[in-house]
Amino acid sequence: MPDTATTHPLLEKHRTTLEEAAQALRERSYYSRYPESPSPRVYGETAPQDGQDAHERSLNTSYAALADQPSTGREVGSEVSPYGPTLGVRYPELDVDAAMDAALAAMPAWRDAGAEVRAAVCTEIVDRINASSHQMAHAVMHTSGQPFVMSFQAGGPHAQDRALEAVVAALEEQTRIPASVVWEKPAKGEPVRMQKDYRVVPRGVALVIGCNTFPTWNAYPGIFASLATGNPVVVKPHPRAVLPLALTVATAREVLLEAGFEPALVQLAPEGDGGTLAKDLALHPAVKIIDYTGGPGFGAWLETEGAKAGKLVYTEKAGLNSVVVDSTDDLKGLLGNLAFSFSLYSGQMCTAPQNVYVPATGVDTDQGHLDADEFGRRLAGAIERFTADDARAVEVLGATVNDDVRGRATDVPAPGGASGRRRPPRLPPRHPPPLPRRRRAHPGAGDHGRGQRGGLHPGVLRPGRLRRPHSRHPGVAAAVRRDGAHPRRHDGLRLLH
Repeated sequence: MPDTATTHPLLEKHRTTLEEAAQALRERSYYSRYPESPSPRVYGETAPQDGQDAHERSLNTSYAALADQPSTGREVGSEVSPYGPTLGVRYPELDVDAAMDAALAAMPAWRDAGAEVRAAVCTEIVDRINASSHQMAHAVMHTSGQPFVMSFQAGGPHAQDRALEAVVAALEEQTRIPASVVWEKPAKGEPVRMQKDYRVVPRGVALVIGCNTFPTWNAYPGIFASLATGNPVVVKPHPRAVLPLALTVATAREVLLEAGFEPALVQLAPEGDGGTLAKDLALHPAVKIIDYTGGPGFGAWLETEGAKAGKLVYTEKAGLNSVVVDSTDDLKGLLGNLAFSFSLYSGQMCTAPQNVYVPATGVDTDQGHLDADEFGRRLAGAIERFTADDARAVEVLGATVNDDVRGRATDVPAPGGASGRRRPPRLPPRHPPPLPRRRRAHPGAGDHGRGQRGGLHPGVLRPGRLRRPHSRHPGVAAAVRRDGAHPRRHDGLRLLH
Protein backbone atom coordinates (compact mmCIF):
# COMPACT_ATOMS: atom_id res chain seq x y z
CA MET A 1 0.00 0.00 0.00
CA PRO A 2 1.42 3.42 -0.89
CA ASP A 3 2.69 5.72 1.77
CA THR A 4 0.22 8.35 2.88
CA ALA A 5 0.27 11.37 5.10
CA THR A 6 -3.15 10.39 6.42
CA THR A 7 -3.02 8.77 9.85
CA HIS A 8 -5.52 6.68 11.74
CA PRO A 9 -5.04 3.93 14.34
CA LEU A 10 -6.79 1.38 12.11
CA LEU A 11 -4.42 2.14 9.25
CA GLU A 12 -1.47 0.49 10.95
CA LYS A 13 -3.61 -2.29 12.41
CA HIS A 14 -4.74 -3.46 8.98
CA ARG A 15 -1.84 -2.35 6.76
CA THR A 16 -0.36 -5.85 6.46
CA THR A 17 -3.72 -7.42 5.65
CA LEU A 18 -4.43 -4.88 2.93
CA GLU A 19 -0.96 -5.29 1.43
CA GLU A 20 -1.21 -9.09 1.38
CA ALA A 21 -4.69 -9.04 -0.12
CA ALA A 22 -3.65 -6.47 -2.72
CA GLN A 23 -0.72 -8.64 -3.75
CA ALA A 24 -3.01 -11.65 -4.13
CA LEU A 25 -5.37 -9.55 -6.23
CA ARG A 26 -2.59 -8.41 -8.54
CA GLU A 27 -1.15 -11.91 -8.86
CA ARG A 28 -4.56 -13.63 -9.03
CA SER A 29 -3.39 -15.99 -6.32
CA TYR A 30 -5.26 -17.60 -3.43
CA TYR A 31 -5.88 -15.50 -0.33
CA SER A 32 -8.39 -15.94 2.48
CA ARG A 33 -8.40 -14.06 5.75
CA TYR A 34 -11.40 -15.70 7.35
CA PRO A 35 -11.43 -19.44 8.25
CA GLU A 36 -14.41 -21.30 6.81
CA SER A 37 -14.65 -24.01 9.46
CA PRO A 38 -17.13 -23.35 12.29
CA SER A 39 -15.05 -25.50 14.62
CA PRO A 40 -14.53 -24.24 18.17
CA ARG A 41 -10.86 -24.96 17.62
CA VAL A 42 -10.89 -22.09 15.13
CA TYR A 43 -13.35 -19.59 16.59
CA GLY A 44 -13.14 -20.45 20.28
CA GLU A 45 -14.65 -23.13 22.46
CA THR A 46 -17.74 -21.09 23.37
CA ALA A 47 -18.32 -19.51 19.94
CA PRO A 48 -21.04 -21.94 18.72
CA GLN A 49 -23.14 -21.59 21.86
CA ASP A 50 -22.48 -17.85 22.13
CA GLY A 51 -23.64 -17.41 18.54
CA GLN A 52 -26.81 -19.40 19.07
CA ASP A 53 -27.58 -17.54 22.30
CA ALA A 54 -27.07 -14.17 20.60
CA HIS A 55 -29.35 -15.20 17.77
CA GLU A 56 -32.10 -16.30 20.14
CA ARG A 57 -31.88 -13.05 22.09
CA SER A 58 -32.63 -11.15 18.89
CA LEU A 59 -35.89 -13.00 18.24
CA ASN A 60 -39.35 -11.68 19.10
CA THR A 61 -38.08 -8.25 20.03
CA SER A 62 -37.36 -4.79 18.66
CA TYR A 63 -33.96 -4.51 17.00
CA ALA A 64 -32.48 -1.93 19.34
CA ALA A 65 -29.06 -1.78 17.66
CA LEU A 66 -30.58 0.35 14.87
CA ALA A 67 -32.71 2.58 17.10
CA ASP A 68 -30.47 5.59 16.34
CA GLN A 69 -31.28 5.57 12.61
CA PRO A 70 -33.68 8.24 11.29
CA SER A 71 -37.04 6.59 11.79
CA THR A 72 -40.72 7.16 11.08
CA GLY A 73 -41.48 5.85 14.57
CA ARG A 74 -43.00 2.66 13.16
CA GLU A 75 -41.59 -0.87 13.16
CA VAL A 76 -41.61 -3.41 10.34
CA GLY A 77 -40.71 -7.07 10.02
CA SER A 78 -42.35 -10.22 8.65
CA GLU A 79 -39.57 -12.84 8.63
CA VAL A 80 -40.49 -16.49 9.00
CA SER A 81 -37.80 -19.15 9.09
CA PRO A 82 -38.01 -21.63 6.20
CA TYR A 83 -37.59 -24.21 8.97
CA GLY A 84 -40.88 -23.08 10.51
CA PRO A 85 -40.66 -20.54 13.36
CA THR A 86 -41.64 -16.90 13.01
CA LEU A 87 -38.59 -14.80 13.88
CA GLY A 88 -40.62 -11.93 15.31
CA VAL A 89 -37.86 -9.34 14.90
CA ARG A 90 -39.17 -5.79 14.55
CA TYR A 91 -36.98 -3.21 12.84
CA PRO A 92 -37.29 0.59 12.92
CA GLU A 93 -38.78 1.85 9.65
CA LEU A 94 -36.33 4.21 7.95
CA ASP A 95 -37.32 7.81 7.34
CA VAL A 96 -35.98 7.88 3.79
CA ASP A 97 -35.59 11.62 3.26
CA ALA A 98 -33.99 12.15 6.67
CA ALA A 99 -31.70 9.17 6.07
CA MET A 100 -30.56 10.53 2.71
CA ASP A 101 -29.85 13.93 4.25
CA ALA A 102 -27.82 12.26 7.01
CA ALA A 103 -25.89 10.16 4.51
CA LEU A 104 -24.98 13.14 2.35
CA ALA A 105 -23.95 15.14 5.42
CA ALA A 106 -21.63 12.32 6.48
CA MET A 107 -20.00 11.97 3.07
CA PRO A 108 -17.48 14.90 3.05
CA ALA A 109 -15.54 13.74 6.15
CA TRP A 110 -15.52 10.18 4.85
CA ARG A 111 -14.29 11.37 1.45
CA ASP A 112 -11.58 13.52 2.98
CA ALA A 113 -10.29 10.67 5.14
CA GLY A 114 -8.65 9.19 2.05
CA ALA A 115 -8.73 5.82 0.37
CA GLU A 116 -6.29 4.14 2.76
CA VAL A 117 -8.17 5.11 5.91
CA ARG A 118 -11.48 4.11 4.34
CA ALA A 119 -10.03 0.71 3.43
CA ALA A 120 -8.71 0.22 6.96
CA VAL A 121 -12.04 1.11 8.54
CA CYS A 122 -13.87 -1.20 6.15
CA THR A 123 -11.47 -4.02 7.03
CA GLU A 124 -12.18 -3.45 10.71
CA ILE A 125 -15.90 -3.73 9.95
CA VAL A 126 -15.39 -7.06 8.19
CA ASP A 127 -13.18 -8.34 11.02
CA ARG A 128 -15.86 -7.40 13.53
CA ILE A 129 -18.51 -9.18 11.46
CA ASN A 130 -16.28 -12.24 11.32
CA ALA A 131 -16.12 -12.36 15.11
CA SER A 132 -19.91 -12.89 15.09
CA SER A 133 -19.90 -15.54 12.36
CA HIS A 134 -21.80 -18.13 14.40
CA GLN A 135 -24.58 -15.67 15.15
CA MET A 136 -24.62 -14.68 11.48
CA ALA A 137 -24.89 -18.34 10.48
CA HIS A 138 -28.11 -18.75 12.46
CA ALA A 139 -29.51 -15.54 10.98
CA VAL A 140 -28.70 -16.68 7.44
CA MET A 141 -30.01 -20.20 8.06
CA HIS A 142 -33.33 -19.01 9.42
CA THR A 143 -33.94 -16.48 6.66
CA SER A 144 -32.57 -18.33 3.62
CA GLY A 145 -33.17 -21.98 4.53
CA GLN A 146 -29.56 -22.92 3.92
CA PRO A 147 -28.24 -25.79 6.06
CA PHE A 148 -26.14 -24.67 9.00
CA VAL A 149 -22.63 -25.34 7.68
CA MET A 150 -23.46 -23.73 4.36
CA SER A 151 -24.99 -20.78 6.20
CA PHE A 152 -21.82 -20.42 8.22
CA GLN A 153 -19.49 -20.65 5.24
CA ALA A 154 -21.40 -18.80 2.51
CA GLY A 155 -23.07 -16.33 4.85
CA GLY A 156 -19.96 -15.82 6.98
CA PRO A 157 -16.31 -16.25 5.95
CA HIS A 158 -16.91 -16.59 2.21
CA ALA A 159 -19.03 -13.43 2.19
CA GLN A 160 -16.44 -11.70 4.36
CA ASP A 161 -13.65 -12.61 1.95
CA ARG A 162 -15.74 -11.12 -0.85
CA ALA A 163 -16.11 -7.96 1.19
CA LEU A 164 -12.36 -7.70 1.71
CA GLU A 165 -11.75 -8.34 -1.98
CA ALA A 166 -14.07 -5.45 -2.85
CA VAL A 167 -12.27 -3.17 -0.38
CA VAL A 168 -8.85 -4.02 -1.78
CA ALA A 169 -9.96 -3.74 -5.41
CA ALA A 170 -11.40 -0.32 -4.61
CA LEU A 171 -8.18 0.72 -2.89
CA GLU A 172 -6.09 -0.38 -5.87
CA GLU A 173 -8.24 1.65 -8.26
CA GLN A 174 -8.08 4.76 -6.12
CA THR A 175 -4.35 4.70 -5.45
CA ARG A 176 -3.07 3.91 -8.94
CA ILE A 177 -3.54 7.57 -9.89
CA PRO A 178 -1.18 9.98 -8.09
CA ALA A 179 -2.60 12.70 -5.89
CA SER A 180 -0.38 15.30 -7.53
CA VAL A 181 2.01 15.40 -10.51
CA VAL A 182 3.95 17.98 -12.52
CA TRP A 183 3.23 17.49 -16.22
CA GLU A 184 5.93 18.71 -18.64
CA LYS A 185 5.98 19.10 -22.40
CA PRO A 186 9.36 19.78 -24.01
CA ALA A 187 9.59 23.11 -25.82
CA LYS A 188 12.20 25.61 -27.00
CA GLY A 189 13.70 27.13 -23.93
CA GLU A 190 11.72 26.27 -20.84
CA PRO A 191 9.37 23.27 -21.04
CA VAL A 192 5.66 23.76 -20.66
CA ARG A 193 4.78 22.80 -17.09
CA MET A 194 1.43 22.11 -15.54
CA GLN A 195 0.65 21.16 -11.95
CA LYS A 196 -2.05 18.49 -11.93
CA ASP A 197 -3.90 17.52 -8.79
CA TYR A 198 -6.30 14.60 -8.63
CA ARG A 199 -9.05 14.02 -6.11
CA VAL A 200 -11.25 11.03 -5.57
CA VAL A 201 -14.84 12.28 -5.72
CA PRO A 202 -17.63 9.91 -4.60
CA ARG A 203 -20.79 9.86 -6.67
CA GLY A 204 -23.42 9.89 -3.93
CA VAL A 205 -25.57 7.48 -1.99
CA ALA A 206 -25.28 3.83 -3.02
CA LEU A 207 -28.34 1.57 -2.73
CA VAL A 208 -27.79 -2.15 -2.21
CA ILE A 209 -30.87 -4.34 -2.71
CA GLY A 210 -30.42 -7.75 -1.12
CA CYS A 211 -31.88 -11.13 -2.00
CA ASN A 212 -33.58 -13.89 -0.01
CA THR A 213 -31.25 -16.82 -0.67
CA PHE A 214 -27.77 -15.36 -0.06
CA PRO A 215 -28.35 -12.12 1.85
CA THR A 216 -24.74 -11.40 2.84
CA TRP A 217 -22.78 -13.18 0.10
CA ASN A 218 -24.50 -11.21 -2.64
CA ALA A 219 -24.75 -7.87 -0.82
CA TYR A 220 -21.23 -7.51 0.57
CA PRO A 221 -19.38 -6.69 -2.68
CA GLY A 222 -21.72 -3.80 -3.41
CA ILE A 223 -21.78 -2.55 0.16
CA PHE A 224 -18.03 -2.50 0.64
CA ALA A 225 -17.04 -1.40 -2.88
CA SER A 226 -19.23 1.68 -2.49
CA LEU A 227 -18.24 2.39 1.10
CA ALA A 228 -14.53 2.03 0.33
CA THR A 229 -14.80 4.52 -2.53
CA GLY A 230 -16.37 7.17 -0.30
CA ASN A 231 -20.07 6.59 -1.01
CA PRO A 232 -22.59 6.26 1.82
CA VAL A 233 -24.66 3.09 1.59
CA VAL A 234 -28.33 2.39 2.19
CA VAL A 235 -28.98 -1.34 2.46
CA LYS A 236 -32.44 -2.52 1.41
CA PRO A 237 -32.71 -6.19 2.45
CA HIS A 238 -35.22 -8.65 1.08
CA PRO A 239 -38.30 -8.54 3.37
CA ARG A 240 -37.78 -12.21 4.27
CA ALA A 241 -34.03 -11.90 4.92
CA VAL A 242 -33.53 -8.74 6.96
CA LEU A 243 -31.74 -10.08 10.02
CA PRO A 244 -28.34 -10.94 8.42
CA LEU A 245 -28.04 -7.47 6.91
CA ALA A 246 -29.33 -5.83 10.08
CA LEU A 247 -26.44 -7.49 11.93
CA THR A 248 -24.09 -6.25 9.20
CA VAL A 249 -25.32 -2.66 9.27
CA ALA A 250 -25.36 -2.50 13.07
CA THR A 251 -21.73 -3.68 13.17
CA ALA A 252 -20.68 -1.23 10.46
CA ARG A 253 -22.30 1.69 12.27
CA GLU A 254 -20.65 0.71 15.53
CA VAL A 255 -17.19 0.60 13.93
CA LEU A 256 -17.68 3.83 12.02
CA LEU A 257 -18.65 5.65 15.22
CA GLU A 258 -15.65 4.24 17.09
CA ALA A 259 -13.39 5.29 14.22
CA GLY A 260 -14.60 8.88 14.36
CA PHE A 261 -17.08 8.88 11.47
CA GLU A 262 -20.82 9.30 11.22
CA PRO A 263 -22.75 6.02 11.43
CA ALA A 264 -25.13 7.45 8.82
CA LEU A 265 -22.61 6.25 6.25
CA VAL A 266 -24.37 2.87 6.46
CA GLN A 267 -28.13 2.60 7.06
CA LEU A 268 -30.70 -0.18 6.84
CA ALA A 269 -34.02 0.26 5.02
CA PRO A 270 -36.21 -2.70 6.00
CA GLU A 271 -39.81 -3.31 5.02
CA GLY A 272 -42.43 -6.02 5.27
CA ASP A 273 -43.67 -8.19 2.42
CA GLY A 274 -45.50 -6.46 -0.41
CA GLY A 275 -43.98 -3.00 -0.12
CA THR A 276 -42.49 -0.76 -2.82
CA LEU A 277 -39.54 0.59 -0.85
CA ALA A 278 -36.89 -0.75 -3.23
CA LYS A 279 -38.50 1.08 -6.14
CA ASP A 280 -38.93 4.27 -4.11
CA LEU A 281 -35.31 4.23 -3.01
CA ALA A 282 -34.04 3.51 -6.52
CA LEU A 283 -35.84 6.61 -7.81
CA HIS A 284 -34.63 8.88 -5.00
CA PRO A 285 -32.46 11.66 -6.46
CA ALA A 286 -29.72 11.18 -3.84
CA VAL A 287 -29.13 7.59 -4.97
CA LYS A 288 -26.44 7.43 -7.66
CA ILE A 289 -25.39 3.76 -7.52
CA ILE A 290 -27.62 0.67 -7.36
CA ASP A 291 -26.46 -2.89 -6.68
CA TYR A 292 -29.21 -5.48 -7.08
CA THR A 293 -29.47 -9.23 -6.71
CA GLY A 294 -32.79 -10.87 -7.44
CA GLY A 295 -35.35 -11.74 -10.08
CA PRO A 296 -35.04 -10.62 -13.70
CA GLY A 297 -38.29 -8.64 -13.77
CA PHE A 298 -37.38 -5.97 -11.24
CA GLY A 299 -33.74 -6.16 -12.33
CA ALA A 300 -34.68 -5.22 -15.88
CA TRP A 301 -36.81 -2.34 -14.55
CA LEU A 302 -33.86 -1.05 -12.54
CA GLU A 303 -31.54 -1.24 -15.54
CA THR A 304 -33.99 0.73 -17.68
CA GLU A 305 -35.21 3.32 -15.20
CA GLY A 306 -31.85 3.69 -13.47
CA ALA A 307 -30.11 4.39 -16.76
CA LYS A 308 -32.75 7.01 -17.63
CA ALA A 309 -31.97 8.75 -14.34
CA GLY A 310 -28.20 8.60 -14.89
CA LYS A 311 -27.55 6.10 -12.11
CA LEU A 312 -24.99 3.30 -12.20
CA VAL A 313 -26.92 0.04 -12.01
CA TYR A 314 -25.29 -3.34 -11.40
CA THR A 315 -27.56 -6.38 -11.44
CA GLU A 316 -27.17 -10.08 -10.82
CA LYS A 317 -30.33 -11.83 -11.95
CA ALA A 318 -31.49 -15.41 -12.31
CA GLY A 319 -29.21 -17.74 -14.23
CA LEU A 320 -29.86 -20.75 -16.47
CA ASN A 321 -27.04 -23.24 -16.05
CA SER A 322 -26.59 -26.23 -18.31
CA VAL A 323 -24.22 -29.19 -18.15
CA VAL A 324 -23.01 -30.84 -21.36
CA VAL A 325 -21.70 -34.36 -20.84
CA ASP A 326 -19.51 -35.58 -23.69
CA SER A 327 -17.44 -38.31 -22.05
CA THR A 328 -15.65 -39.06 -18.79
CA ASP A 329 -12.82 -41.17 -17.43
CA ASP A 330 -14.35 -41.06 -13.92
CA LEU A 331 -18.07 -41.82 -14.10
CA LYS A 332 -18.41 -42.28 -10.35
CA GLY A 333 -16.82 -38.92 -9.67
CA LEU A 334 -18.84 -37.16 -12.36
CA LEU A 335 -22.14 -38.55 -11.10
CA GLY A 336 -21.20 -37.76 -7.50
CA ASN A 337 -20.45 -34.17 -8.31
CA LEU A 338 -23.58 -33.73 -10.39
CA ALA A 339 -25.65 -35.27 -7.59
CA PHE A 340 -24.05 -32.86 -5.13
CA SER A 341 -24.60 -29.85 -7.40
CA PHE A 342 -28.26 -30.71 -8.00
CA SER A 343 -28.88 -31.38 -4.31
CA LEU A 344 -26.99 -28.59 -2.57
CA TYR A 345 -29.48 -26.18 -1.00
CA SER A 346 -32.22 -27.98 -2.95
CA GLY A 347 -30.98 -26.44 -6.21
CA GLN A 348 -31.82 -22.88 -5.12
CA MET A 349 -28.39 -21.40 -5.84
CA CYS A 350 -28.02 -19.20 -8.91
CA THR A 351 -25.18 -21.52 -9.92
CA ALA A 352 -27.20 -24.74 -9.59
CA PRO A 353 -27.50 -26.74 -12.82
CA GLN A 354 -30.96 -27.04 -14.33
CA ASN A 355 -30.39 -29.11 -17.46
CA VAL A 356 -28.04 -31.91 -18.45
CA TYR A 357 -27.41 -32.55 -22.13
CA VAL A 358 -25.94 -35.83 -23.40
CA PRO A 359 -25.31 -36.92 -27.01
CA ALA A 360 -28.10 -38.91 -28.63
CA THR A 361 -25.47 -41.56 -29.31
CA GLY A 362 -24.64 -41.86 -25.61
CA VAL A 363 -21.60 -41.22 -23.42
CA ASP A 364 -18.22 -42.95 -23.34
CA THR A 365 -17.09 -43.64 -19.77
CA ASP A 366 -14.46 -45.63 -17.89
CA GLN A 367 -17.26 -48.14 -17.18
CA GLY A 368 -18.16 -48.58 -20.81
CA HIS A 369 -20.49 -46.84 -23.24
CA LEU A 370 -23.83 -45.66 -21.79
CA ASP A 371 -26.79 -44.69 -23.91
CA ALA A 372 -28.67 -41.53 -22.95
CA ASP A 373 -31.38 -43.35 -21.02
CA GLU A 374 -28.87 -45.37 -19.03
CA PHE A 375 -26.89 -42.25 -18.18
CA GLY A 376 -30.10 -40.65 -16.93
CA ARG A 377 -30.84 -43.66 -14.75
CA ARG A 378 -27.33 -43.63 -13.34
CA LEU A 379 -27.61 -39.92 -12.52
CA ALA A 380 -31.02 -40.41 -10.87
CA GLY A 381 -29.58 -43.26 -8.84
CA ALA A 382 -26.63 -41.14 -7.74
CA ILE A 383 -28.97 -38.39 -6.51
CA GLU A 384 -31.18 -40.90 -4.70
CA ARG A 385 -28.19 -42.50 -2.97
CA PHE A 386 -26.73 -39.10 -2.08
CA THR A 387 -29.93 -38.01 -0.34
CA ALA A 388 -31.05 -41.39 0.99
CA ASP A 389 -29.91 -40.82 4.56
CA ASP A 390 -32.22 -38.23 6.07
CA ALA A 391 -29.76 -36.96 8.66
CA ARG A 392 -27.12 -36.47 5.97
CA ALA A 393 -29.54 -35.14 3.37
CA VAL A 394 -30.94 -32.36 5.57
CA GLU A 395 -27.43 -30.96 5.93
CA VAL A 396 -27.17 -30.70 2.14
CA LEU A 397 -30.70 -29.88 1.02
CA GLY A 398 -31.57 -27.35 3.70
CA ALA A 399 -35.08 -25.92 3.40
CA THR A 400 -36.91 -24.41 0.43
CA VAL A 401 -36.79 -20.69 0.95
CA ASN A 402 -40.43 -19.74 0.36
CA ASP A 403 -43.81 -20.85 -0.96
CA ASP A 404 -42.99 -19.68 -4.49
CA VAL A 405 -40.08 -22.12 -4.72
CA ARG A 406 -42.15 -24.93 -3.26
CA GLY A 407 -44.92 -24.21 -5.75
CA ARG A 408 -42.57 -24.35 -8.71
CA ALA A 409 -41.12 -27.63 -7.47
CA THR A 410 -44.50 -29.33 -7.12
CA ASP A 411 -45.87 -27.94 -10.39
CA VAL A 412 -43.21 -29.63 -12.54
CA PRO A 413 -44.95 -32.10 -14.88
CA ALA A 414 -43.96 -35.75 -14.81
CA PRO A 415 -40.89 -36.32 -17.00
CA GLY A 416 -41.25 -38.41 -20.09
CA GLY A 417 -44.88 -37.53 -20.77
CA ALA A 418 -46.38 -39.92 -23.28
CA SER A 419 -43.18 -41.96 -23.45
CA GLY A 420 -44.24 -43.75 -20.29
CA ARG A 421 -40.92 -43.32 -18.51
CA ARG A 422 -41.29 -43.94 -14.83
CA ARG A 423 -41.29 -40.99 -12.49
CA PRO A 424 -39.67 -41.76 -9.11
CA PRO A 425 -42.29 -41.97 -6.37
CA ARG A 426 -42.63 -38.90 -4.14
CA LEU A 427 -41.75 -39.99 -0.65
CA PRO A 428 -42.89 -38.21 2.52
CA PRO A 429 -40.03 -36.33 4.17
CA ARG A 430 -38.58 -37.91 7.28
CA HIS A 431 -36.78 -35.21 9.20
CA PRO A 432 -34.24 -36.52 11.70
CA PRO A 433 -35.36 -36.25 15.33
CA PRO A 434 -34.08 -33.18 17.14
CA LEU A 435 -31.18 -33.37 19.52
CA PRO A 436 -31.30 -32.07 23.08
CA ARG A 437 -31.78 -28.31 23.15
CA ARG A 438 -28.30 -27.47 24.38
CA ARG A 439 -26.65 -29.43 21.56
CA ARG A 440 -28.55 -28.55 18.46
CA ALA A 441 -28.02 -25.66 16.10
CA HIS A 442 -31.40 -26.32 14.46
CA PRO A 443 -33.81 -29.27 14.44
CA GLY A 444 -31.92 -32.30 13.20
CA ALA A 445 -28.46 -30.77 13.27
CA GLY A 446 -25.85 -31.32 15.91
CA ASP A 447 -23.15 -29.20 17.43
CA HIS A 448 -21.31 -28.82 14.13
CA GLY A 449 -17.97 -27.86 15.52
CA ARG A 450 -17.17 -30.70 17.90
CA GLY A 451 -15.76 -33.27 15.51
CA GLN A 452 -15.54 -36.72 17.09
CA ARG A 453 -16.07 -35.57 20.64
CA GLY A 454 -19.78 -36.28 20.62
CA GLY A 455 -22.97 -34.34 20.25
CA LEU A 456 -23.36 -35.00 16.52
CA HIS A 457 -26.44 -36.71 15.18
CA PRO A 458 -25.40 -39.86 13.29
CA GLY A 459 -24.85 -39.00 9.66
CA VAL A 460 -24.75 -35.23 10.09
CA LEU A 461 -22.07 -33.67 7.94
CA ARG A 462 -19.08 -32.45 9.86
CA PRO A 463 -17.27 -29.22 9.00
CA GLY A 464 -15.60 -29.60 5.65
CA ARG A 465 -17.69 -32.52 4.43
CA LEU A 466 -19.71 -30.31 2.13
CA ARG A 467 -16.59 -29.49 0.16
CA ARG A 468 -15.19 -33.01 -0.18
CA PRO A 469 -17.05 -34.00 -3.36
CA HIS A 470 -15.38 -31.08 -5.13
CA SER A 471 -11.86 -32.40 -4.67
CA ARG A 472 -11.82 -34.57 -7.75
CA HIS A 473 -13.52 -32.09 -10.02
CA PRO A 474 -12.40 -28.52 -9.27
CA GLY A 475 -14.48 -27.31 -12.21
CA VAL A 476 -17.63 -28.25 -10.37
CA ALA A 477 -16.32 -26.51 -7.27
CA ALA A 478 -15.74 -23.41 -9.34
CA ALA A 479 -19.27 -23.64 -10.70
CA VAL A 480 -20.84 -24.11 -7.30
CA ARG A 481 -18.74 -21.36 -5.74
CA ARG A 482 -18.77 -19.03 -8.75
CA ASP A 483 -19.05 -15.67 -7.10
CA GLY A 484 -20.99 -13.96 -9.85
CA ALA A 485 -19.12 -10.77 -9.01
CA HIS A 486 -18.53 -8.63 -12.06
CA PRO A 487 -15.28 -6.66 -12.17
CA ARG A 488 -17.32 -3.56 -12.78
CA ARG A 489 -18.67 -3.84 -9.25
CA HIS A 490 -15.23 -2.97 -7.99
CA ASP A 491 -13.96 -0.55 -10.58
CA GLY A 492 -13.41 3.18 -10.67
CA LEU A 493 -16.82 3.86 -12.17
CA ARG A 494 -18.03 4.38 -8.64
CA LEU A 495 -15.92 7.52 -8.67
CA LEU A 496 -15.89 10.77 -10.55
CA HIS A 497 -12.27 11.41 -11.51
